[in-house]
Amino acid sequence: MHDKTRTTLALAALALSAAAPLCHAMDTPSASATQAAAAANARPVLPLALAPGKADSIKADEYRETDLWARIRSGYAIPDVDNKLVGRHAQWYSARPDYLARISGRASLYLYHVVQELEKRGMPTELALLPVIESAFNPQALSTANAAGIWQFVPGTGKDYDLKQNMFKDERRGVLASTDAALSYLQRLYTMFGDWHLALAAYNWGEGNVQRAIKKNQALGKPTDFDSLAELMPAETRNYVPKLQAVKNIVASPNQFGVTLPAIDNQPYFTAVDKTSDIDLAVAAQLAEMSLDEFKALNPQFKKPVITGGEKTKILLPKENAEKFHVNLAQFGKALSSWTTHKITGARESIASLASKFGTTPEVIRQANNIPDRTRLKAGSTILVPKTSAMAHTDIAESIIDNAVVAFEAERSAKRGKVGAQRFKAKAGVSGTKKRVSRATTSTRKRR
Repeated sequence: MHDKTRTTLALAALALSAAAPLCHAMDTPSASATQAAAAANARPVLPLALAPGKADSIKADEYRETDLWARIRSGYAIPDVDNKLVGRHAQWYSARPDYLARISGRASLYLYHVVQELEKRGMPTELALLPVIESAFNPQALSTANAAGIWQFVPGTGKDYDLKQNMFKDERRGVLASTDAALSYLQRLYTMFGDWHLALAAYNWGEGNVQRAIKKNQALGKPTDFDSLAELMPAETRNYVPKLQAVKNIVASPNQFGVTLPAIDNQPYFTAVDKTSDIDLAVAAQLAEMSLDEFKALNPQFKKPVITGGEKTKILLPKENAEKFHVNLAQFGKALSSWTTHKITGARESIASLASKFGTTPEVIRQANNIPDRTRLKAGSTILVPKTSAMAHTDIAESIIDNAVVAFEAERSAKRGKVGAQRFKAKAGVSGTKKRVSRATTSTRKRR
């Protein structure tokens, strides 16, 4: 498929992504779907040591397959699960071709990179399908437990795996950093349990919970495989591995399920471009000759209208657009960034007075900083404001990027006391949503 056609399909899917629901565990029984014949098992397995830590590098041109789905099939290595739940979920997915098409469209941007990283580590390639279960390959997916990105990391586990989360970016959403973190986490879990089904259960439920379930069955003299532990798991985890198996079966034999998978080329969709100074999102998209929506789809980790971070920060662009970016950047004679930061020193600095000071409107300041209506900024908050001419070529300092905090409180009404002490806080750009299960219970649980 030509790159332009592929981009168009991907963008069409992204436009529908907000309407795509996540697949939750189905507790009501339904008719079983016919399981995929062991088509994947009949394929030759790649010459990889399918265990963590192996860095065998395999290039795309070493494959005869031109379609990425075929490349994924050829690297299947996790033992199959065959039970009623697998059939139920396979039927659910196969009955929703439009939903699968939207997922495939979003996945087409990221999937090659995920497969490549799995092969470098010598990991089973069906793990590339895990974001189908986690997020439907939507980098903007956010769970009720505040898990974000295609791999659904909660803030704490994200920090454990060096995913930066501050006012300006959330690397849980960026494909490069989050994929590296997710695969490292999965490798760690596989090393801990020696079984991919249990590693996947731990990825969903938390390693501490899986360990306790194993000890409970051991004390009762019962087996400790996934099926034997399933009755001790919550419904979501009990369905988690069967869901992945269902998707794996559909990818292995789509015709058997009446499914047509949109072709995804077995070649990189994007390339990483080094950024040497602050640049507005809109300017970066303009230089790359891309729409802002397409640019954000490849760079969903950036939360503000300006990309900060110095030389360590990269932006992702399709190869053709990366070439245009470099050419246009060399000819661009204007400032790349129009934003800087300002620290609120006291109550006298209202949003209206700040807008007047920096030559803009209150609405622009509220939108750039996600300030809710009928709230005001607390002293000590750091916010984005338009640059003045004196700051035109000054980047935002790294110390500010790492430590900026924004806090809001309700505006006072004309009558004192009418508005209570309700306050709105947002530290480092992360909401205060609490996890439903404590870290003490779930250890480095990535989601709940």
